[in-house]
Amino acid sequence: MNGASVATSKASATQPDLLTLACNLARRAGDHARGGRAEGVHVVGTKLTDTDMVTKFDREAESMIIAGLRAARPDDSIIGEEGGGHTGTSGVEWHVDPIDGTTSFMYGLPTWCVSIGARDAQGPLVGAVFMPDLNEMFAAERGGGATLNDRAIRCSQLTDVRKALVATGFSYTPAHRTVQSRRVTEFIHEIRDVRRMGAAAVDICFVACGRLDAYFEENLHTWDILAAELIAREAGARSGDFAGGPLRPAEVLVSAPGVFDALSGLLVAAMRKHPHA
Repeated sequence: MNGASVATSKASATQPDLLTLACNLARRAGDHARGGRAEGVHVVGTKLTDTDMVTKFDREAESMIIAGLRAARPDDSIIGEEGGGHTGTSGVEWHVDPIDGTTSFMYGLPTWCVSIGARDAQGPLVGAVFMPDLNEMFAAERGGGATLNDRAIRCSQLTDVRKALVATGFSYTPAHRTVQSRRVTEFIHEIRDVRRMGAAAVDICFVACGRLDAYFEENLHTWDILAAELIAREAGARSGDFAGGPLRPAEVLVSAPGVFDALSGLLVAAMRKHPHA
């Protein structure tokens, strides 16, 4: 995909056009951030804690994406992780995470991405998650299936939770991170193993293409999950909160459908034993 295919007006925008726009902007912003990192990365601020870092590339990438969305879709709403945004009237709302996995980005690990998703009153419309260091573009549109670099993907067909490779993430707040790690000890012996990539959108997309069997995490934001969760569902995965109810940023469980209920039971039991203070 290239910049020439970006939609240029609201009137001509259909779901495939929205997806092309999201993919183009994700690639453009990701390539910019990757190129800049090669010249050196400097932290310009923190958010919730000292370990929740922001670089100038987070802000530059978000500015690029918002400018591209405003130019192509001036009447849409936009919510960006770094505070950028716009209130529109079209009924379409974009959620942008310019660099999901800033710590990985800073350390030169490949598990960071740019995530751009759009939703309307019926739910998620399109999602694009681009991993610049791997040159991998995950994409989906509602009802149209999911792809990785334009090839269709499907989630794992695993049905035995004992063989499940499960990813998770931990809070930036030390006290919460301690509780979360204790919960994992309650069931790690009942699954294959645990992985931590450091970016929610990456973990969810890895569930979508079968590299992982499941992912769970707490206290996320819509920009972390909107695009990737659509990609996973379009790839056949099941999503919800830990108890199996509707997915919400406070509790996210995305997995192969054959192990979702078993993992839900393990998570709920662990939370009862180790509740947050």
